[in-house]
This record gives sequence, C-alpha cells and structure tokens, in this order.
Amino acid sequence: MRIVYPRCCGLDVHKRSISACLLIPNKDGGTQQEIRRFGTVTRDLLELCDWLASNEVTHVAMESTGVYWKPVWNILEANFTILLVNAQHVKAVPGRKTDAKDCQWIADLLQHGLLKGSFIPPSPIRELRDLTRTRASLRQDHTSVANRMQKILEDANVKLASVATDWLGVSGRAIVSRMLDGEQNAEQLADLCRGRLRDKIPEMQLALEGRMSEHHRWVLRLQREQLEFLEAQIAKLDAKIQEKTKAYQEAVDLCTTIPGIEAVAAANLIAEMGVNMDQFPSAAHLASWAGLCPGNNESAGKRLSGKARNGNVWLRRNLCQAAWAASHSKNTYLSSQFRRLAARKGKKRAIVAVGHTILIIVFHMLKNHQPYRDLGADYFDRRNAEQLKRALIRRLERLGLQVTVQSPACPPSTIQTA
Repeated sequence: MRIVYPRCCGLDVHKRSISACLLIPNKDGGTQQEIRRFGTVTRDLLELCDWLASNEVTHVAMESTGVYWKPVWNILEANFTILLVNAQHVKAVPGRKTDAKDCQWIADLLQHGLLKGSFIPPSPIRELRDLTRTRASLRQDHTSVANRMQKILEDANVKLASVATDWLGVSGRAIVSRMLDGEQNAEQLADLCRGRLRDKIPEMQLALEGRMSEHHRWVLRLQREQLEFLEAQIAKLDAKIQEKTKAYQEAVDLCTTIPGIEAVAAANLIAEMGVNMDQFPSAAHLASWAGLCPGNNESAGKRLSGKARNGNVWLRRNLCQAAWAASHSKNTYLSSQFRRLAARKGKKRAIVAVGHTILIIVFHMLKNHQPYRDLGADYFDRRNAEQLKRALIRRLERLGLQVTVQSPACPPSTIQTA
C-alpha cells in the first residue's frame, strides 16, 4: 500500500505507561521502526515530545482510552498533527494483543492513511464543554435529591406534590421550610400558598395533614441542605458559562432564534460541536456523528436494523430536550412537525426527528451566519394542498356526507347529507 505519512508514530496509551512505535524512512528506501515505552507523568510526556521532534515526526495517532489520552493530547497538539481514533476502528488481528503489537498496528494504519481522526474541538471549546457537562451532571444530582425529598414527604403522608405541580416552587419551599421549623397546623401551612395555588387551599389543607416525625424532619433538612448546595454550584457554573460564551455571542444569538433553544441550550450546542461547521463535510455527517439519524446495517440486500448509533450522547440529549420545548411552542414549523409525526410514529420517535431537524437548522445557520426563518405552522398543508384536500374529502365521505368543493371566487362549498 502507498505510504501517506512517512514519518509517523502510533501510541498505545494506558494509565501509567505509553507504548510508542516510531516509523521513519531509512537509507535503503524502506521503513525503520523503533519502539519505546514512556511513563505518563508530565516529565515523561515532555520526553516523548522531544523524542518525536528529534525524529521529525509529523503525525501521531492514539486510541481514545478513557480520559488518559487528554494530557498526551494537550502536550503534543502544539507540535504535531494528532489523530484520536475510535478503539473499535483499530482492532488488531486476534492473537496479537500486546502493548508493543498495539502501537505497531496503530502506526502501520496511520502510515498508510487508514485512520480517521475523531473531532476534537479547540481548547476554548473544550473548556466550555467541561463546564456544560459538569452542569448537566449537577442537574441530574439536583433531580435525584429532589426525588429523595419527595419520598420523605410521601413517607410522612404529606401529599404536597399531588396538589402543587411544582412542589419546589416558591409556595412549596415555604411550606417545607415551615414544616422543618416544627409547624404542623395544616391550615397555617396551606395559607403559605402563593399565586394560582391559592385556589387550591382547601385541597392543600387535606394534603398537608400528614404525620411528620422528628426523624423525617432531620433527614429532610439534610436533603434540603444538599439541594441548596447544588443550586449554588449550578449558579456559579451558569455565571462561568456565560463568561465563556461571550466569545461566541454571535453563534449564541443565532441559536436562540430557534424555538425551544435558550441561552443554556445554545451554550451546550456550541460546547459539543463548536462554531466552525467546516469541520463537518455536510449536515448529514453532523447528524450521523450526533447519533440522530437511522443506522445503516444491510447484508445480502436485506436491511437488518435501523437502530441509531450511540454518537454524542451529550449533544443528542440536549437536542431532544430542545425538541420537546419546541413541540410546545405555538404556530411554529417545529411544533407542527412534532404533531404530524407523533400521530403516526409516537412521541418518542417524533422528538428524535424534531431534534434532527433542529441540528440541521443549526448547522446551516452557523455555516451561513443567517438567523432562523420559520416556515410556519401551515407549511405541510401548503406543501401538499391537493393531497390534503383529497384526504379531508375522503374523511367526510366516510362520515356519510356528500361533498362539493368550489374555489373561493365561486359560491361557498356545500356539504349535503347523503
């Protein structure tokens, strides 16, 4: 096979060691191979960098092994072209599994241009990604703590969540706080309701006639402290994310023109896919990378499965959340698309389809630097007006009606009983 990168190196990265295979041309026109083993502390990584530079290496490839590849990438990225490859794509021949064989195999594939590097955003985007992913993890912890608090209330037979839709709102927090202070009178507790919840005061009084013991109060107080701590951490992360996204304010403003996407969701999108869409060959490649398109598994002319690949789970989750928010918007193309698909495919598949649409929209907006222009809720009706008209006529005829359709310039349409 043709040699694409004559001076390259393959790395097999582990927690405590790195096996490196160097391939460079020799005097006879062939390839000279050298294998070395390095540690993973900073001094060892700098020694690896100097060794590669002294041999005039241009390209380096390594597997995406947990988080152990990150310090290697951070030190080598300024001096070499690095390819981070999926471990499933570089599996060696069975029976040849050693660290030395692994780095040799990676180097051989790299030398002949058979490796495809994963998308690694620049350092500022990676820093923003760390913040947004940490925030998502804290939000999950926040939900878990809220659920545990709800279980404690249910154990005390306090049915607060059965009356208040958001039992952690202003009214709910005030009621819980007064309970922890020792108040047991249901009428006084229900009087703490605010806003529209005051219309449910009689129902709330019955829901708050529980049996909360001192044990319940102690555990609930502990959970509340943890909840407030998580909320403070999330607030700090929000401020830091807002500071980081100032450099990408144009992209944030473009993304927030789409229904269902606000500032936090826009920051998540930028953190996962960056702002430079030239790194993706097309919108379809981006959708495949995100795992928001059907899988491709065919053999002997038969389609075996259409299950979507894993893709970027953080990006896919954010897009599905945005799709769910967009589905509740009024008189928009995305909400119309959701209702159209949900009637035939179900809500879950419709959410994935709307998330795919949002991703394609974001790709073209960031690539062309143009804001979102909604097609309108009646887009599908206008696109197939004649087909829609025939379908509605058939439905009326199935009800036993005789339908006569006329253009607006003529007298109104008449519908007669058969």
